[in-house]
Amino acid sequence: MATTFTRDYQGVQVPQAGTYALDKGHTTVEFVGRHLMITKVRGRFTDFDGQLVIGDTPENSSVEVTINTASVDTSDEKRDGHLRSGDFLDVENYPTIAFRSTSVDLGRDGSAKLTGDLTIKDVTRPVTLDVEFDGAQADPWGGQRLGFSAHAEIDREDWGLTWNVALETGGVLVGKKIRLEFNVEAVKQS
Repeated sequence: MATTFTRDYQGVQVPQAGTYALDKGHTTVEFVGRHLMITKVRGRFTDFDGQLVIGDTPENSSVEVTINTASVDTSDEKRDGHLRSGDFLDVENYPTIAFRSTSVDLGRDGSAKLTGDLTIKDVTRPVTLDVEFDGAQADPWGGQRLGFSAHAEIDREDWGLTWNVALETGGVLVGKKIRLEFNVEAVKQS
């Protein structure tokens, strides 16, 4: 008989309860911002840690993530250096970004709203992520894994990331809106 790693909760498939650690090799923490108001620049953080606690009911679940700000990577060393500077992340004074969930609201279609406190440069503000449960699966080593994808849009200036340059033709060099994107694989802890 096959083992199932999901359960029915009010007509929606949800993961089995338990504590799950992020699999850093199969998880991405990314962002997208506008440059010169005409193109999108994608970046990511390569060093992070976190866990998901799936509750007996989805509403009793929680997420905590810590991101090493110095691990920012946009595939351009000069831009990455600028993002690490005091103009943006100020990694010497603020080495981490943190997210701690405060509530989970499960939709009837299986999607969820995950609200939590996002802290960047000692500024903490609420953020709501749109979350999709992508499934659960056994791995070849006997582990249990979950997949989620999530996204949100924030205004970077709300966290004190205000550096910019006005363009002669109108607009600014760096857009204020940043799209956060997460693709998560997490493994159940014993």
